[in-house]
Amino acid sequence: MVDYGHYIDAPIPSGEGVMTVEEGSVLEKVFIVRPGSETLPFSKIVALKDSRADICIIVMPGVDIEVPVYVDFAGEGAHVSLSGIYLCGGSEKVTFRTEVRHRVGNCISDQLFNGIAGGDSRAAFYGRIAVAPDAQKTEAYQSNHNILVSQSAKVDTKPQLEIYADDVKCSHGATIGSLNPDEQFYMRSRGISEKEAKILQMISFVAPVLAHIADESLREEVAAEVESNIRSLA
Repeated sequence: MVDYGHYIDAPIPSGEGVMTVEEGSVLEKVFIVRPGSETLPFSKIVALKDSRADICIIVMPGVDIEVPVYVDFAGEGAHVSLSGIYLCGGSEKVTFRTEVRHRVGNCISDQLFNGIAGGDSRAAFYGRIAVAPDAQKTEAYQSNHNILVSQSAKVDTKPQLEIYADDVKCSHGATIGSLNPDEQFYMRSRGISEKEAKILQMISFVAPVLAHIADESLREEVAAEVESNIRSLA
């Protein structure tokens, strides 16, 4: 194990809960967490040379869960995309923890997680990207956006970057806000009810995450389930 000041090279060990994306392969997965199935079959992803993984995780209302996702770039030319939606309308407690370790160069990671919190729910996103000293030409992006639809819901968000290389493109950002009243007024002025206007805003808010689902028929199926659950929050 090599220590570069504050950086410690700590690859993900193999074993239970590890999903390995083999050299040159493509992996596209959508995981939907519903009440009664509050677990995921993995917590770690190892990306080998020239591999690509596109993982989308959707947490439906009525679920209490902590979702840890660790990504280890073990081969150059790999690309891992993580995206997720969490919908909370009651007293749920949902936490996402992501850690992406760029241990080698010429790799890309991008993260997009959007959450809607209502009722008395508590949601949190904690994300960390670590770029090793030798991981030049890394591209790493992380975004977390949240909407509060009740006065008593709360969201914590903490994106983090730790960069030890100098030839990289990295960014991170987070937002917590509420539904835009000007947009609601515009839709209501055209005959759309206030409730429906709010629903359309929430559907639009999560649409960029659903766009990560490459399979069109699967995307439409998941979008219909997400819309149904958003309507239950309104």
